[in-house]
Amino acid sequence: MELETKRPLLRPRKKTDTETCKRMEQTESRIEQTGSPRGADPARCEIAPPDMEAYLAAKSRWDSVAKPLGGLGELEEMVQKIAAAQRTADVDISRRCVVIMCADNGVTAEGVTQSDSSVTALCAESMANGTSSINQLADAYRAEVLVVDAGMAADVENENILMRKVARGTADIAAGPAMTRAEARRSIQLGIDIMGVLKQRGVQIAAAGEMGIGNTTTAAAMASVLLALPPRKVTGRGAGLDSAGLERKIAVIEKAIRENKPSPDDPLDILSKVGGFDIGAMAGMFLGGGIYGIPVIIDGLISAAAALLAYRLAPAVKAYMLAGHQSGEPAGRLLLAAIGLKPVIDAGMHLGEGTGAVMLLPLLDGALAVYRSAHRFEEIGLERYVKLT
Repeated sequence: MELETKRPLLRPRKKTDTETCKRMEQTESRIEQTGSPRGADPARCEIAPPDMEAYLAAKSRWDSVAKPLGGLGELEEMVQKIAAAQRTADVDISRRCVVIMCADNGVTAEGVTQSDSSVTALCAESMANGTSSINQLADAYRAEVLVVDAGMAADVENENILMRKVARGTADIAAGPAMTRAEARRSIQLGIDIMGVLKQRGVQIAAAGEMGIGNTTTAAAMASVLLALPPRKVTGRGAGLDSAGLERKIAVIEKAIRENKPSPDDPLDILSKVGGFDIGAMAGMFLGGGIYGIPVIIDGLISAAAALLAYRLAPAVKAYMLAGHQSGEPAGRLLLAAIGLKPVIDAGMHLGEGTGAVMLLPLLDGALAVYRSAHRFEEIGLERYVKLT
């Protein structure tokens, strides 16, 4: 069955529909025939260099708008980055998709969360049925939602969920490695493959979201190793732990790092020993964004941990990353700073599901309205502003 080409590939809707998953299946088979890096070593993937001519052309267009130079701040830089990724100053982000990587984490056995792993499956099904928070935001901002089972413990019987399970959840990081090194590679490759499919479908910008009870613990453990900081400096309350629960969470992360001894210089080792399948898959999304030339918006803490992991694997991928917001979790700002990215939203958000990432879309839409249509200096007979030194 051929993909339909006469109708929009993405349609704003609250529900992740069966057609989306079927199209993913169809397009994946095409990618196998057209040069996907499937099966390649994700630690050695080739990132396409951004088009600096398009970047400079976009800057020139910004500077021609009758406004103070750089008046829209980081949003102008983001539009220029998107231009470089899309290789044209005629930036278009109308086809957009938020991908939710769902996976379970064995560390929940240590009592570091308010709820057990069964909630992951419940939330994933809600997102697939279009009733979760991310669906309402995606509908408001004209984005498709794609829910992926990257490693949930349960099998959710819902035709709107793309089944790509690496394994049935990770092991308890306080008792041993989260996953094998081979599973770590597969989780990253999953994200790369998803981006290849989105590219084939004409998606122009993506957002990396997640759902997985216990993943603020794995993200904090990874942040501790990646940033060379003690767990206490990077660990927060997650979905709402009390003070005793926070202390228990910190102790579990300290034990996991002490027992597993992840190498700070080996990103795959860090992922395999204290990470999660959702984090690996999102890291693959960021790498895939660089491979396929699609900007990817970082969400909160977990997404930022995945972004830094991808950056450590391939620093050139930074050119395709956009920082949506600064998470309310302690490590949020630190992870983005380690990549050298500035978020444009700092509202203390920590909802997850890709919500903070999707909130960037209307800001970009607004910036692009000015970029495309606002009056130019020459049109109103005003002398251009110049940058003063």
